Amino acid sequence: MNDEFKKHIEALEPAYQRLTAITPVRVPDLPRRMPAAGVYLLSEQDVPLYVGRSNRMRGRLQEHCRPSSGHNAAPFAFRLAREATGKLEASYKRKGSRSELERDPDFKNAFDFAKKRIRQMDVRFVEEADPLRQGLLEIYAALACGARYNDFDTH
Repeated sequence: MNDEFKKHIEALEPAYQRLTAITPVRVPDLPRRMPAAGVYLLSEQDVPLYVGRSNRMRGRLQEHCRPSSGHNAAPFAFRLAREATGKLEASYKRKGSRSELERDPDFKNAFDFAKKRIRQMDVRFVEEADPLRQGLLEIYAALACGARYNDFDTH
């Protein structure tokens, strides 16, 4: 194994342990002093649901649940809304597109509810400024905790 890659891999478990060890907060209660860059974990009742990463964590977490956030800013909520409405298939045509779904009243209600739901989820986060390690940690944490909404599928 490449020595540099091995060094990154060996740092993942300790970082994951730091992530899971912190006391969770909710998005409205994010501490004033929190890392700008890192990896975050969203969960409900100790069930890990979604792991993300950002170089502007506070803002990114707020975007996940801001009422005005659209499908690009709140993809986790959008996925929850797809699941709630049974509209699971992505479409790359006008009919069934993300924009069209956002205009559908039933889907919009489910999307708005999902953003409110995320606002009440437990949030844990850990600092990681290095973009390579941040990406690896996101994948590692999602697999290690079994976050069901991380599939790493391409869009």
